[in-house]
Amino acid sequence: MSTVLAGFARVAKAMANPVRLHLLDLLSQAERNVEDLAAAANVPIGNTSAQLKVLRDAGLVCSRREGTRIYYRLAGDDVVSLYAVLREVSQHRLAAAEVLSVGHVGSAQSSGIVTREELLRRLWDDRTVLIDVRPTVEYHSAHLPGAISVPLEELRSRVDEVPVGSEVVTYCRSAHCLLAQEAVWLLRAHGRCARRLEEGMLEWRLHRLPVESQETRRHAPPQRPREYVHAVARSA
Repeated sequence: MSTVLAGFARVAKAMANPVRLHLLDLLSQAERNVEDLAAAANVPIGNTSAQLKVLRDAGLVCSRREGTRIYYRLAGDDVVSLYAVLREVSQHRLAAAEVLSVGHVGSAQSSGIVTREELLRRLWDDRTVLIDVRPTVEYHSAHLPGAISVPLEELRSRVDEVPVGSEVVTYCRSAHCLLAQEAVWLLRAHGRCARRLEEGMLEWRLHRLPVESQETRRHAPPQRPREYVHAVARSA
Protein backbone atom coordinates (compact mmCIF):
# COMPACT_ATOMS: atom_id res chain seq x y z
CA MET A 1 0.00 0.00 0.00
CA SER A 2 2.79 2.42 0.87
CA THR A 3 4.32 1.88 -2.59
CA VAL A 4 1.03 2.77 -4.27
CA LEU A 5 0.64 5.88 -2.13
CA ALA A 6 4.21 6.88 -2.94
CA GLY A 7 3.29 6.74 -6.61
CA PHE A 8 0.26 8.96 -5.98
CA ALA A 9 2.47 11.37 -4.08
CA ARG A 10 4.96 11.49 -6.95
CA VAL A 11 2.28 12.59 -9.39
CA ALA A 12 0.90 15.11 -6.89
CA LYS A 13 4.38 16.48 -6.24
CA ALA A 14 4.99 16.89 -9.96
CA MET A 15 1.90 19.11 -10.17
CA ALA A 16 2.74 21.08 -7.02
CA ASN A 17 4.50 23.89 -8.86
CA PRO A 18 2.99 26.96 -10.58
CA VAL A 19 5.35 26.77 -13.55
CA ARG A 20 4.59 23.10 -14.13
CA LEU A 21 0.85 23.78 -13.90
CA HIS A 22 1.25 26.56 -16.46
CA LEU A 23 3.04 24.13 -18.77
CA LEU A 24 0.24 21.59 -18.33
CA ASP A 25 -2.26 24.31 -19.15
CA LEU A 26 -0.42 25.16 -22.36
CA LEU A 27 -0.03 21.51 -23.32
CA SER A 28 -3.74 20.89 -22.75
CA GLN A 29 -4.24 23.01 -25.88
CA ALA A 30 -1.52 21.77 -28.23
CA GLU A 31 1.76 19.96 -28.57
CA ARG A 32 4.61 22.47 -28.23
CA ASN A 33 8.39 22.46 -28.44
CA VAL A 34 10.52 23.57 -25.52
CA GLU A 35 11.34 26.96 -27.01
CA ASP A 36 7.67 27.79 -27.68
CA LEU A 37 6.66 26.64 -24.20
CA ALA A 38 9.37 28.77 -22.60
CA ALA A 39 8.23 31.83 -24.53
CA ALA A 40 4.53 31.25 -23.82
CA ALA A 41 5.15 30.66 -20.11
CA ASN A 42 7.71 33.50 -19.90
CA VAL A 43 10.22 31.14 -18.28
CA PRO A 44 13.90 30.59 -19.25
CA ILE A 45 14.46 27.63 -21.56
CA GLY A 46 16.67 25.84 -19.05
CA ASN A 47 14.07 26.05 -16.31
CA THR A 48 11.34 25.01 -18.74
CA SER A 49 13.31 21.90 -19.71
CA ALA A 50 13.89 21.03 -16.06
CA GLN A 51 10.21 21.38 -15.20
CA LEU A 52 9.19 19.32 -18.22
CA LYS A 53 11.54 16.56 -17.11
CA VAL A 54 9.74 16.40 -13.75
CA LEU A 55 6.40 16.11 -15.52
CA ARG A 56 7.73 13.46 -17.90
CA ASP A 57 9.28 11.41 -15.07
CA ALA A 58 5.88 11.43 -13.35
CA GLY A 59 4.24 10.15 -16.53
CA LEU A 60 2.20 13.29 -17.13
CA VAL A 61 3.77 14.32 -20.43
CA CYS A 62 5.44 12.57 -23.36
CA SER A 63 8.09 13.88 -25.72
CA ARG A 64 9.35 13.31 -29.23
CA ARG A 65 12.30 14.65 -31.16
CA GLU A 66 12.03 16.26 -34.58
CA GLY A 67 15.40 17.32 -35.87
CA THR A 68 17.02 19.41 -33.16
CA ARG A 69 13.75 20.23 -31.41
CA ILE A 70 11.97 18.30 -28.68
CA TYR A 71 8.18 18.45 -28.66
CA TYR A 72 6.01 17.75 -25.62
CA ARG A 73 2.38 16.72 -25.27
CA LEU A 74 0.15 15.51 -22.46
CA ALA A 75 0.37 11.77 -21.91
CA GLY A 76 -3.37 11.25 -22.32
CA ASP A 77 -6.89 12.52 -21.74
CA ASP A 78 -6.68 11.30 -18.15
CA VAL A 79 -4.05 13.98 -17.53
CA VAL A 80 -6.42 16.59 -18.95
CA SER A 81 -9.12 15.33 -16.59
CA LEU A 82 -6.73 15.39 -13.61
CA TYR A 83 -5.72 18.97 -14.35
CA ALA A 84 -9.36 20.02 -14.76
CA VAL A 85 -10.36 18.39 -11.45
CA LEU A 86 -7.47 20.09 -9.67
CA ARG A 87 -8.67 23.45 -10.96
CA GLU A 88 -12.25 22.75 -9.94
CA VAL A 89 -11.38 21.58 -6.43
CA SER A 90 -9.02 24.52 -5.90
CA GLN A 91 -11.68 26.95 -7.04
CA HIS A 92 -14.20 25.61 -4.55
CA ARG A 93 -11.91 24.90 -1.59
CA LEU A 94 -9.32 27.68 -1.49
CA ALA A 95 -10.54 31.00 -0.13
CA ALA A 96 -8.34 33.12 -2.43
CA ALA A 97 -9.31 31.13 -5.49
CA GLU A 98 -12.98 31.42 -4.52
CA VAL A 99 -12.73 35.21 -4.30
CA LEU A 100 -11.11 35.35 -7.72
CA SER A 101 -13.76 33.02 -9.10
CA VAL A 102 -16.61 35.15 -7.77
CA GLY A 103 -15.13 38.28 -9.32
CA HIS A 104 -14.59 36.55 -12.63
CA VAL A 105 -18.04 34.99 -12.76
CA GLY A 106 -19.70 38.25 -11.74
CA SER A 107 -18.09 40.18 -14.58
CA ALA A 108 -18.95 37.38 -17.01
CA GLN A 109 -22.61 37.32 -15.98
CA SER A 110 -22.93 41.08 -16.29
CA SER A 111 -21.64 41.00 -19.85
CA GLY A 112 -23.48 37.82 -20.96
CA ILE A 113 -22.32 34.33 -21.77
CA VAL A 114 -23.25 31.60 -24.23
CA THR A 115 -23.73 28.09 -22.86
CA ARG A 116 -22.34 25.01 -24.56
CA GLU A 117 -25.84 23.83 -25.40
CA GLU A 118 -26.80 27.15 -26.99
CA LEU A 119 -23.63 27.21 -29.08
CA LEU A 120 -24.24 23.68 -30.29
CA ARG A 121 -27.67 24.75 -31.53
CA ARG A 122 -26.24 27.78 -33.27
CA LEU A 123 -23.29 26.22 -35.09
CA TRP A 124 -23.44 27.01 -38.81
CA ASP A 125 -25.99 29.72 -38.14
CA ASP A 126 -25.06 32.45 -40.61
CA ARG A 127 -25.83 35.08 -38.01
CA THR A 128 -23.24 33.73 -35.56
CA VAL A 129 -19.50 34.34 -35.85
CA LEU A 130 -17.39 32.06 -33.64
CA ILE A 131 -13.93 33.45 -32.87
CA ASP A 132 -11.05 31.54 -31.31
CA VAL A 133 -8.81 34.09 -29.59
CA ARG A 134 -6.06 31.64 -28.57
CA PRO A 135 -2.61 31.70 -30.22
CA THR A 136 -2.58 30.32 -33.76
CA VAL A 137 -0.60 27.18 -32.84
CA GLU A 138 -3.37 26.14 -30.45
CA TYR A 139 -6.07 26.84 -33.03
CA HIS A 140 -4.28 24.70 -35.61
CA SER A 141 -3.97 21.82 -33.14
CA ALA A 142 -7.72 21.72 -32.39
CA HIS A 143 -10.58 24.19 -32.39
CA LEU A 144 -14.34 24.31 -32.22
CA PRO A 145 -16.01 23.52 -35.55
CA GLY A 146 -16.53 26.53 -37.76
CA ALA A 147 -14.41 28.82 -35.60
CA ILE A 148 -12.12 31.39 -37.16
CA SER A 149 -8.76 32.24 -35.66
CA VAL A 150 -8.23 35.81 -34.48
CA PRO A 151 -5.68 35.81 -31.64
CA LEU A 152 -6.46 38.46 -29.05
CA GLU A 153 -3.32 40.44 -29.83
CA GLU A 154 -4.49 40.73 -33.45
CA LEU A 155 -8.15 41.47 -32.79
CA ARG A 156 -7.86 45.25 -32.53
CA SER A 157 -6.21 45.50 -35.95
CA ARG A 158 -8.61 42.97 -37.52
CA VAL A 159 -11.90 44.08 -35.97
CA ASP A 160 -13.11 45.36 -39.35
CA GLU A 161 -13.17 41.72 -40.50
CA VAL A 162 -15.97 41.03 -38.04
CA PRO A 163 -19.30 41.82 -39.75
CA VAL A 164 -21.58 44.37 -38.11
CA GLY A 165 -25.00 42.89 -37.32
CA SER A 166 -23.77 39.40 -36.53
CA GLU A 167 -23.52 38.07 -33.00
CA VAL A 168 -19.98 37.16 -32.12
CA VAL A 169 -19.14 34.34 -29.71
CA THR A 170 -15.56 34.26 -28.43
CA TYR A 171 -13.76 31.46 -26.63
CA CYS A 172 -10.28 30.65 -25.38
CA ARG A 173 -8.52 27.92 -23.39
CA SER A 174 -10.94 27.24 -20.55
CA ALA A 175 -13.72 28.66 -18.41
CA HIS A 176 -11.07 30.44 -16.33
CA CYS A 177 -9.27 32.05 -19.28
CA LEU A 178 -9.80 35.82 -19.49
CA LEU A 179 -8.82 36.21 -23.15
CA ALA A 180 -12.37 35.61 -24.41
CA GLN A 181 -13.83 38.22 -22.05
CA GLU A 182 -11.22 40.79 -23.09
CA ALA A 183 -12.18 40.11 -26.70
CA VAL A 184 -15.85 40.72 -25.88
CA TRP A 185 -15.05 44.10 -24.34
CA LEU A 186 -12.94 45.10 -27.35
CA LEU A 187 -15.58 44.01 -29.86
CA ARG A 188 -18.35 45.83 -28.01
CA ALA A 189 -16.23 48.97 -27.94
CA HIS A 190 -16.18 48.76 -31.74
CA GLY A 191 -19.94 48.37 -32.07
CA ARG A 192 -20.18 44.58 -32.35
CA CYS A 193 -22.65 42.40 -30.49
CA ALA A 194 -20.46 39.92 -28.64
CA ARG A 195 -20.66 37.35 -25.86
CA ARG A 196 -18.22 34.75 -24.63
CA LEU A 197 -18.62 30.99 -24.40
CA GLU A 198 -18.99 30.01 -20.73
CA GLU A 199 -16.35 27.30 -21.21
CA GLY A 200 -13.33 26.84 -23.41
CA MET A 201 -11.34 24.31 -25.37
CA LEU A 202 -10.41 22.35 -22.23
CA GLU A 203 -14.03 21.68 -21.23
CA TRP A 204 -15.07 21.04 -24.82
CA ARG A 205 -12.39 18.36 -25.04
CA LEU A 206 -13.38 16.82 -21.71
CA HIS A 207 -16.96 16.47 -22.94
CA ARG A 208 -15.57 14.65 -26.00
CA LEU A 209 -17.32 16.98 -28.41
CA PRO A 210 -16.16 17.02 -32.03
CA VAL A 211 -13.37 19.39 -33.01
CA GLU A 212 -11.61 20.47 -36.15
CA SER A 213 -7.90 20.88 -36.74
CA GLN A 214 -5.65 22.01 -39.52
CA GLU A 215 -5.53 18.42 -40.77
CA THR A 216 -9.23 17.58 -40.50
CA ARG A 217 -10.26 20.77 -42.26
CA ARG A 218 -7.87 19.92 -45.07
CA HIS A 219 -8.95 16.31 -45.57
CA ALA A 220 -12.55 15.97 -44.38
CA PRO A 221 -15.80 17.96 -44.53
CA PRO A 222 -17.06 19.39 -41.24
CA GLN A 223 -19.74 17.50 -39.34
CA ARG A 224 -23.25 18.86 -39.56
CA PRO A 225 -25.37 20.18 -36.67
CA ARG A 226 -27.41 16.97 -36.21
CA GLU A 227 -24.22 15.10 -35.36
CA TYR A 228 -23.56 17.62 -32.61
CA VAL A 229 -26.97 16.94 -31.09
CA HIS A 230 -26.03 13.27 -30.93
CA ALA A 231 -22.66 14.19 -29.42
CA VAL A 232 -24.35 16.19 -26.66
CA ALA A 233 -26.66 13.26 -25.89
CA ARG A 234 -23.69 10.91 -25.56
CA SER A 235 -21.83 13.29 -23.24
CA ALA A 236 -24.81 13.87 -20.93
